[in-house]
Amino acid sequence: MLVIVDYGVGNLGSMGNMLRKIGCPAKLSADPDDVLAADKLILPGVGAFDQGIESLRRRGLADALTKQVIERGTPLLGVCLGMQLLGSASEEGSMDGLGFIEAKTVRFPNHVDDVPLRVPHMGWNVVRPQKDDLLFHGLESQNRFYFVHSYHVDCADPEIVVGFTPYAGEFVSVLRQGNVWGVQFHPEKSHRFGMQLLKNFVEMA
Repeated sequence: MLVIVDYGVGNLGSMGNMLRKIGCPAKLSADPDDVLAADKLILPGVGAFDQGIESLRRRGLADALTKQVIERGTPLLGVCLGMQLLGSASEEGSMDGLGFIEAKTVRFPNHVDDVPLRVPHMGWNVVRPQKDDLLFHGLESQNRFYFVHSYHVDCADPEIVVGFTPYAGEFVSVLRQGNVWGVQFHPEKSHRFGMQLLKNFVEMA
């Protein structure tokens, strides 16, 4: 069973709709017992860091995710805010993250080389793979995904970086540490590229 974790942050319907399009019905649930019974998990999200982590903890989902993902090794895909919550902290808030990866979320600068930078980073952009990963199977080298974010993940260990995206220099847009993946873009809004990426995650052994 694939479970989309519902912690009351953002519109989750589009993720479920995209998964149905690729023939993978998923259960949208805020029940920790469903998280503990899942074969795979997707942690989506839009909004503020502290609001997201507080909601996960209040609903008992943070503990369930830790047990299922870290202790049992269940594959997890964090999307947008969900990716940021995987780390230890964020400049956006004061609360600790889930701590599944060694990373901190930081804000894009307002200027790069004295040139104003538009924040949030919004719209279509490419992901440049840094290593082979099953998440990229069947995707073209010039894949394009849809982004909407003002913050991005700064990884302490460069070995977990799977892909970069050019903006303000470049930022980590895909990461993997063991059974934990994170993508900063929205695959559910990224048409055929997002469909292929989600299909790859669903079909992983």
